[in-house]
Amino acid sequence: MADTTSKKTAKKPSLAERLAKLGLVKPMDFVVHLPLRYEDQTQIYPIASLAVGEYAQIEGTVVQQHIVQRPRRQLQALVRDSSGELMVRLLHYYPNQIKQFQVGQTLRLRGEVRRGFQTAIEMVHPKVSQAGAPLATTLTPIYPTTEGLSQPALRKAILQALEDVELDDTLPPSVRQQYDLWEFAHAVRALHYPAAEQSQALLNQTHPAWKRIKFDELLAQQLSLAAARARRAKLKAPAIAASQGLASQLLHQLPFHLTAAQQRVIAEISADMQRAQPMHRLLQGDVGSGKTVVAAFAAVQAIEQGYQVALMAPTELLAEQHYQKLQGWLAPLGITVSWLSGSLTMAQRRHAYEAITQGQSQLIVGTQALIQDKVQFARLGLVILDEQHRFGVTQRLDLSRKAADSLRSLDDQGQTLLPHQLNMSATPIPRTLAMTFYSDLDVSIIDELPPGRSPVQTKLVVADRRDEVMQRIQAAVQAGQQVYWVCPLIEESEALQLQTAEDTYEQMTQALPGLRIGLLHGRMSSAEKNVVMDSFRLAQLDILVATTVIEVGVDVPNATIMVIEHSERFGLAQLHQLRGRVGRGAKQSYCILMYQHPLSAIARQRLRAMYETTDGFEIAERDLALRGPGEFLGVRQSGQMLLRFANLEQDADLIEQAKACASYLYEKHPTVATRHVARWLGTKEELLRS
Repeated sequence: MADTTSKKTAKKPSLAERLAKLGLVKPMDFVVHLPLRYEDQTQIYPIASLAVGEYAQIEGTVVQQHIVQRPRRQLQALVRDSSGELMVRLLHYYPNQIKQFQVGQTLRLRGEVRRGFQTAIEMVHPKVSQAGAPLATTLTPIYPTTEGLSQPALRKAILQALEDVELDDTLPPSVRQQYDLWEFAHAVRALHYPAAEQSQALLNQTHPAWKRIKFDELLAQQLSLAAARARRAKLKAPAIAASQGLASQLLHQLPFHLTAAQQRVIAEISADMQRAQPMHRLLQGDVGSGKTVVAAFAAVQAIEQGYQVALMAPTELLAEQHYQKLQGWLAPLGITVSWLSGSLTMAQRRHAYEAITQGQSQLIVGTQALIQDKVQFARLGLVILDEQHRFGVTQRLDLSRKAADSLRSLDDQGQTLLPHQLNMSATPIPRTLAMTFYSDLDVSIIDELPPGRSPVQTKLVVADRRDEVMQRIQAAVQAGQQVYWVCPLIEESEALQLQTAEDTYEQMTQALPGLRIGLLHGRMSSAEKNVVMDSFRLAQLDILVATTVIEVGVDVPNATIMVIEHSERFGLAQLHQLRGRVGRGAKQSYCILMYQHPLSAIARQRLRAMYETTDGFEIAERDLALRGPGEFLGVRQSGQMLLRFANLEQDADLIEQAKACASYLYEKHPTVATRHVARWLGTKEELLRS
């Protein structure tokens, strides 16, 4: 007998469930769910006064109607008022809309004004309402929403919450007066019930109500980070005394002199490790500034006192380069430096695991293989994370947890000891970002390059001059120098039509038959990559055609030219990282940014920034302005969502004030601080602790 059971249709989520999806559960959640923007439905604008790009409301009569088939089927209606006319286009329409836009109908339309095809201006899918209806008396707020939750339903729920909840102020009058802030109740009502005459200040967020909301948000974040710092101060770590012998031996056998900046940050890190609280320091330094040798001095301090050190890097190429450098510096001191990655054979891995567990390996360098279950450290006192923003929270915590397990028997009071942690980044963090998302960290900055290095000269070259670039690199190779040639894709993509690494390799092999050319990309095995990279490092290759796998950490002092194809497709931070692969020796180096027309406005700004400065901090500030904080935050990018209203670039003064206020409240009024954080962050506070 056939199964006649019909499939049950999926139950639609209730209004409460849809609201909860937006995080709207308690009345105060609704109160601080503020508008994304506003629509002005308080007046009717003459069609002739409209400008492209603005949102406007008009009333007019339909004078023509057509259903056209090309370039796609759509309903078009010409609407006219006493001042002019515009076209309305409906790309998807129903029979009742054909009737709605019949010739002779007078309608009220709201929508974005666009440049038209048949007429000077048009609206696509405007909102339609009855002509002559009473106009709104305030601006209409448009809220962040989710599927199945209309603006009217959300607006009704928010306005109900405003009536039900007591809008008490978390900040005392003295604080509001000091920072010239509106009362909280006054501010949120002004934003939910916006007056039409204040439309511009509300739209560009310069209104005093927005100032109060932004200040509250930034203050909550700063209070949360202050609490995180205080919690960390209560934790325990092994107090690791300053090195008495190994640091001096390392200094004397280095083939170069440390810069003043390197000496300063080495001292800062050493002082941190001598305390019985876990170091949580971020080491920033531009590409080529010498962060690895700073890490080496931190490592020998821990190793001299009998602790192990783990250095984890995000890619095998970068991790292996660290291993080779550290092995060369530390092996002569009698320190055992081990290598652990996924490319090792099973036998090699078993041997590495055993040496780590027994404590024979003193410095272990590797990739995420370091956090595998089989890796058990004997006495891990220092964790070093390179390019820390590329690791997830879980990966970082796993390594810290392994360290804590290995230190469990060292504390005579039974308290868990945590390792010291040094995070390194070649992506300088802009000042405003450091003040907001990283204010719970101690930051050391290497702000000078090693002596003898000339700044890399950057050239912008249109792709049509490719042959000239080829001649330039041929001359450089004949003069004994080496060249990187970077392409954005590995194989042909019809969608993007970009020059690919494989095509470029073939073309260059044919065009430059006398030169030794290698190819490096992410789909090669680790062993294949290592062979190619070693050949380039040993000057057995003249030109390395590569994808962005060489973006971070690759160090070949004899490479003096970096060619980046389709540079308009790369992010600013990535371009700066790639440029940092040259200029690592004494010879003048060049970065050639090849681009194709037409350039977007953002691409033009990126290339201009690369041309105008080689300063990584200046690059970082410009990148923040172009792309926002996501790329810099990395492991903290979940926290980016906590700044819904404040703008890191535009609200720098407010950030300074919020930071000062947070310090005052945390010390003098902890109850006020707790209430304020609960209002603005609630359960989201955990996101900032990662």
